Amino acid sequence: MTRTVRINRDRLWDSLMELKEIGAYDDEATGLRGVRRLALTDADAEARRRCVQWMLEAGLEVRVDRIGNVYATRPGRNRSLPGVLMGSHIDTVAAGGAFDGTLGVLGGIEVMRTLNDAGIETLRDIEVGFFTEEEGVRFGTDMLGSAVTAGRIPLDHAHKLTDEAGKTVKDELIRIGFDGQAHERRPVPHAYIECHIEQGPILADAGVDIGIVEGVQSISWQRLTIRGEAAHAGTTPIASRHDAGLAAASIVVEARRMCDSGDFGRLRATVGNFRIGAGQTNVIPHEAILTIDLRNPADDHMTAAEQHLAGYVGELAAHHGVQVAWERMAKTAVVPFHPGIRQLLAATADDLGLPYVRATSGAGHDAQEIAAICPTAMVFVAGENGGISHTPREYSTPGACANGTDVLANAVLRLADQP
Repeated sequence: MTRTVRINRDRLWDSLMELKEIGAYDDEATGLRGVRRLALTDADAEARRRCVQWMLEAGLEVRVDRIGNVYATRPGRNRSLPGVLMGSHIDTVAAGGAFDGTLGVLGGIEVMRTLNDAGIETLRDIEVGFFTEEEGVRFGTDMLGSAVTAGRIPLDHAHKLTDEAGKTVKDELIRIGFDGQAHERRPVPHAYIECHIEQGPILADAGVDIGIVEGVQSISWQRLTIRGEAAHAGTTPIASRHDAGLAAASIVVEARRMCDSGDFGRLRATVGNFRIGAGQTNVIPHEAILTIDLRNPADDHMTAAEQHLAGYVGELAAHHGVQVAWERMAKTAVVPFHPGIRQLLAATADDLGLPYVRATSGAGHDAQEIAAICPTAMVFVAGENGGISHTPREYSTPGACANGTDVLANAVLRLADQP
């Protein structure tokens, strides 16, 4: 007989609203209250400690691994069986909101509380976790903690990554007290489900709260350093210039042209960082540094886009007499989610009377890393304002958050009772 639970909606919302105050700031651009909680900062450390406190209050067994991932376990009757894992992240971008990642973590904690309230025992262990540096904003590599635990990124490499101030992941883990003892290559779960806000308009346009995620598109992050020659802005002839700023600007324009052309499928390209050397008004820039974020739902189109951009930059450098150094920051292929877990989520939503749509994620998620080691899928939750995210305007309603967490809770319960 299938058991059905409903989470405590007010308690979940209260947790979300409490955690958003850790790292909160007043955003001048929007006039709203935003969240700035970069990975392994003091704000992240405080939020981590608050989540651990909630986990312990729920009677869970907490452990921290060597990359700072935190897991909390609710024991099942047969502890020799692999457990069912929920999770996401609590770090944010520099000008973020209250729901990205956090919903999946606090929703997972609420699932545990709900099972406790109902006195429900499960056959398998159930875990909730949060992963280190999912956003990649501080140390330049997204999904870092989940990539380490899944084996894609070696621990030693991850520990040596630095932020702009030269501080390493390892040193910052030690500083905030989350350099754990558990092995980073965690036991393989029976299954993993991540509940996350959609960060797009598909659910809102369809008028539903729930999305069943088919998979995650390919992601490519690269940093380009362009070196030209500084010279006087008034006396240097145009034909004699080696202008790093001009070359960088041309790359930005070409990236957008590639998207508009349709030659590379549904390519999305973003230059999120753009810095011009010393930035003097009357000096031709000798250096420019920019990052390029490419996304594509087809691996062959992504390959074609990367090859075209590399060729374009090579020709541009030769034409302007500048040097270009490329640094690969991150690269992940298209990740399809497990059809059985997707179908379970759909059946669970049907049983709860919650309409849904199927969607492909445009954003990267920890789930795409965990999918390499166990059956994995995601539940999307609709956002307001067209699903906008990575801004203080990010918002999901209490009802949407609760409905998504209800789907999470009941799907996890069914998985945890599988022999």
